[in-house]
Amino acid sequence: MDEFKIRKIVTQAIEEDIGTGDITTESVVEDEERSSGKIKFKENGVLAGLPVAELVFKEIDDGVNFQALKKEGQTIRPGEVVAEVSGRSASILKGERLALNFLQRLSGIATKTRRYVKEVEDYDVKVVDTRKTTPNLRILEKYAVKIGGGYNHRMGLYDAVLIKDNHIRSAGGIEEAVARVGHEHTLKIEVEVESVEDVKKAIRVDVDIVMLDNMSMDEMKEAVRIIGDEAVVEASGGIDIHNIKEVAATGVDVISIGALTHQISSLDISLDLF
Repeated sequence: MDEFKIRKIVTQAIEEDIGTGDITTESVVEDEERSSGKIKFKENGVLAGLPVAELVFKEIDDGVNFQALKKEGQTIRPGEVVAEVSGRSASILKGERLALNFLQRLSGIATKTRRYVKEVEDYDVKVVDTRKTTPNLRILEKYAVKIGGGYNHRMGLYDAVLIKDNHIRSAGGIEEAVARVGHEHTLKIEVEVESVEDVKKAIRVDVDIVMLDNMSMDEMKEAVRIIGDEAVVEASGGIDIHNIKEVAATGVDVISIGALTHQISSLDISLDLF
C-alpha cells in the first residue's frame, strides 16, 4: 500500500467523522483516563485492513499503542481477537468506529475474494477485480482483493488501454479503435468483445488481451480455441460463485468480477474496552 495515499484517506475520514470534536467523548470521558481494548471477529472471515486500522488510531493520537495479534490474510473464527489497543480512552473511542469501518469492509472484500479464488483453485486462472470500487477507496479495496488471493486489474483509466463497447461504437469498429491507439512496445491493448466474430477481428489487429463480455460457455470455449496463444483471454460479465468454475473450465486465463468490491457484506467486528 502507498502510505501517503492511505494516510490521506484516513485523515479525510477522521475529518468527516470527528469534525470539530467528539462532543460525547469529550463530555463523558476524563482526559487522563486510560484503557485497553480488544478488536474481535464475530463471524468467520479473512482478515484485511489492520495497518489501516492502526493508522486511524495513530493519526488521532500517536500515543495509542496498537498490537496486531493476527496477520493479514489469515482466516479468523468468531470470538478470535485480531488486535489490542491501549492508551487514552478518549483517543481509542474517537478512532473506534473508523478503524472498525475500514476493517469490516476490507475483511468483507478479502473474504469474498478468497471464496471465489478457492472455487477455481484447480484451474490455471486468475481472479481479478475491476474499477467498480467505492470512490476514493479504490486503493484500499484493491489491496483487500490481493489479501484475499485475487489479482488487480488496472487501477484507473491512466495505466492501461481497455477498449470497451462504447469506444468501439465511437470509433466505428474494433479495427479503427485499435488503430487510433497505435502499438507501443510498452503499452498493452485490451479489447472487449461480445461475439466470436469480434474475437476474430481483435486477433487480426494483434491485441494483447481479449475480454469476452457476457458470452455463453460455448462461445467462450470457441473464443479460447480461436485465440490460442495469440492473446490473454479474459472472461467478464455475469460471473458469480455459482458459475465461476464452469467459466474457468473453458480455458480462459483471467476472470474479472466487479462484485468482489461492489457487492460485498462487511464483516461483523467489534472493539470492546476492558
